[in-house]
Amino acid sequence: MSLGLVSFSLGTDTAGSGRVPAALNNLIGLKPSKGLLSMQGVVPACRSLDCVSIFALNTDDANSVFNVAAVYDDKDDYARKNTFENNHRFYREIKHNFSFLVPKTAQLDFFGDKNTAELFDASVDQLINLGGKKVEVDFSPFLSAAKLLYEGPWVAERYVAIEETITKKTGALLPVIKQIIGGAVKHRATDVFKSQYQLQHLKKITDAILNQADFLLTPTVGTTYTIDEVERNPIELNTRLGYYTNYMNLLDYACIAVPGGFLDKGLPWGVSLVAPAFSDRRLLSYARLLQSHLQLPLGAGSDSFIPEPLGYPIQQGSVSIVVCGAHLSNLPLNWQLTERHATLLEKTTTSDSYRMYALAGGPPYRPGLIRDECEGVSIEIEVWSLPSAEFGSFVANIPAPLGIGKVEIQDGRWLPGFICEPYGITDAEEITHLGSWRSYMEHLS
Repeated sequence: MSLGLVSFSLGTDTAGSGRVPAALNNLIGLKPSKGLLSMQGVVPACRSLDCVSIFALNTDDANSVFNVAAVYDDKDDYARKNTFENNHRFYREIKHNFSFLVPKTAQLDFFGDKNTAELFDASVDQLINLGGKKVEVDFSPFLSAAKLLYEGPWVAERYVAIEETITKKTGALLPVIKQIIGGAVKHRATDVFKSQYQLQHLKKITDAILNQADFLLTPTVGTTYTIDEVERNPIELNTRLGYYTNYMNLLDYACIAVPGGFLDKGLPWGVSLVAPAFSDRRLLSYARLLQSHLQLPLGAGSDSFIPEPLGYPIQQGSVSIVVCGAHLSNLPLNWQLTERHATLLEKTTTSDSYRMYALAGGPPYRPGLIRDECEGVSIEIEVWSLPSAEFGSFVANIPAPLGIGKVEIQDGRWLPGFICEPYGITDAEEITHLGSWRSYMEHLS
């Protein structure tokens, strides 16, 4: 793959087997969300955690393979259907400021390798220069989850995968494999449940951490080793190589390994971008931004990544909603937003192109916003962020003559918001001069 003999290759990734080789060979390594690529025909390691991974020279190629391969397979018991917001349309240009997480400095372990530490700092600086805001977070919950993969009862799932071999053909196993997987016999069913409870607790914490930014950035590996070094000390050194990778499938996250530069001794090295499941396209987009600006050679070749133009970003995860009446903070219908987990983004006004009317009927009493570029004024509004999954049920309850259209706010943006059909103001009282629904309600009282 790194030699450019093929356009892509597939691998497997349960603990890092797709991402670590990618980092050590100057490749893109996409570990997709669990269940998006079929595991049919793949020899299992841990069936509940295994993923098929994608190796490619650049993110465009990785995305093209993902387009073809991420097809739901009803014959795969662990298959999951992709979401709309993770389809091909969301592999886009990044044209806005973004934020990314990094582990606290004390939790970054490069195992004494100053060179990889320098390269990681350079990757962080590059993302900051591209418009990213760095946020340091506690990485310990991720590390605690990682330990469960080999030190907890999940090793028993690996035992199940090779049970016949380990019980009947034990001589066919390398001693180190027999040592690691053979340790599964000490675990009881109660250990499994206790560890599941612990993992679920850790996932609550790590999910909240990831929700603070667009992605988490870590090294893919803290350092590199020769084959001879690993053969002399396989368990300890492989544990080090999995320091930043082993937690991924246990916590159900997507990840992409991206080339990050070359060590002084000439070997490749890279970073990983992490986000919740079904964020594969978003991660590919940010990885594309980083790869295209680093301008490293592709694989073992000399050519660099020259990306073709893509479309502009599409809003993911939430919808900004402009409200001007009974949905404002602390007013009678605001619960329709808060109980759908909407959050207030800002208090502002429309552009000076609107008129407001108190509609007939109620309670609850409602205003109607009508656009009038000749005699309009600015009207007080709030902008709320509503989870995309809740948008349909919210809109479905809006009574005529109101609806959701595009509203121009004072800084020139056009956002979805409440508008009124013209026929609705036939029997309505114009309250434009008051400038806000709150003022009208105070006027009534």
